[in-house]
Amino acid sequence: MGTRGPRRGPGPPDGGWGWAVLGACFVVTGFAYGFPKAVSVFFRALMRDFGAGYSDTAWVSSIMLAMLYGTGPVSSILVTRFGCRPVMLVGGLLASAGMVLASFATRLLELYLTAGVLTGLGLALNFQPSLIMLGLYFERRRPLANGLAAAGSPVFLSALSPLGQQLLEHFGWRGGFLLLGGLLLHCCACGAVMRPPPGPRPRRNSAGDAPGEAEADSAGLRLREAPSGGPTRRRLLDVTVCTDRAFAVYAVTKFLMALGLFVPAILLVNYAKDAGVPDSEAAFLLSIVGFVDIVARPACGALAGLARLRPHVAYLFSLALMANGLTDLSSARARTYGALVAFCVAFGLSYGMVGALQFEVLMAAVGAARFPSALGLVLLLEAVAVLIGPPSAGRLVDALKNYEIIFYLAGSEVALAGVFMAVATKCCLRRRSQDATPSPGTKGGASDTEDAEAEVDSEPLPTSAEEPGGLEALAVPSPGTGPSEPEMEAEPGLDSESV
Repeated sequence: MGTRGPRRGPGPPDGGWGWAVLGACFVVTGFAYGFPKAVSVFFRALMRDFGAGYSDTAWVSSIMLAMLYGTGPVSSILVTRFGCRPVMLVGGLLASAGMVLASFATRLLELYLTAGVLTGLGLALNFQPSLIMLGLYFERRRPLANGLAAAGSPVFLSALSPLGQQLLEHFGWRGGFLLLGGLLLHCCACGAVMRPPPGPRPRRNSAGDAPGEAEADSAGLRLREAPSGGPTRRRLLDVTVCTDRAFAVYAVTKFLMALGLFVPAILLVNYAKDAGVPDSEAAFLLSIVGFVDIVARPACGALAGLARLRPHVAYLFSLALMANGLTDLSSARARTYGALVAFCVAFGLSYGMVGALQFEVLMAAVGAARFPSALGLVLLLEAVAVLIGPPSAGRLVDALKNYEIIFYLAGSEVALAGVFMAVATKCCLRRRSQDATPSPGTKGGASDTEDAEAEVDSEPLPTSAEEPGGLEALAVPSPGTGPSEPEMEAEPGLDSESV
């Protein structure tokens, strides 16, 4: 067996148990994206009980989102080390425990540590492994699978927001947090579903271990690789993906997008209440966004999977970003309930397109083998933007008592992200994609330069071509397991001089 990573047969199954994995990913995505926004229903009660301003209270959602994104590299390392299933089980317990402990909080600081840090960390340990496992099960139907999984966010948002309002009215914010903590235990059930896709068992040498072994056991995905004649190395995080031009363009786009994308959704309920809309109708506005989003995400995923559009998915993503930004800009002065409903419809449509395409664009840019590390690094950048965007918007609301400028700023940031993505893809990536021969496994977008080189340097496969696996870089030496096979070539960049 060669040293270029796991070989799982002819390719992802594109079905079978993958539909169960897709269902679990649907639930996890719903909690990860819908929960921080639904918690905003409790903000007024928290402001009243703790005597705090809106900006201080909004830190609960901001910290939760920051932990969801900022712990991306940690989640990548844990998945590589322990597998998807145990990481998700622990994450479900942490998310539930955070909300249960938050129900006993007596200070805002305690809410930050429990509902913010602990629950956010638990959601992060569920969200990223579920996306990684989804990529292992789907290739040809991957855009549709991503769209269906992303639809969990609006479904749960449309349900959690009215549910939170009802819990607040009947049990107060403490009872509501306690019950929501119990609801988050469903993440543990989703983690139990995440078994790895079937594949051939790796060959073993006389010492009992294959130097280039890829373990896909009941715990999830575990990767171990070794250069020829050297000790086994465990690859935890691929930081060399940062040198890829397509990844750099995507990372900058996501940072600009995250500065403003979530601000309107977080402020929407309180904006409507300050405009004189009754509490129940104000909470229903988020449900309208969710209902439109439910239709937009799978529809956009199916559209991106068409043969003529899939190679241009990056431009479709930039179009969705520009549409979302323009929606914010054109609706900054909406004060009547009818105008707010129209804004929610347009915002839900463009927001759903962004949600359905964002991870498909990343998978197409870096490939499935480096997607776990790339996702972790991108989420870390988003965490910084999330810590800047919503809290700054909250402080501006407290200082200016005016939401109009907030919508202008948020819309400008998201629209700028879309323009940058389109221009950079056209000017910086098109020439490279024309020079490089696209690999069969990356038909959905521009192929990576290093992946193209690896395709040439890798040993020929006796059967159908299989995508390279393994997480490159940050190689941590571990005890050797025996000599490598004689016919095996050392992977470029992994010889003794590179460590």
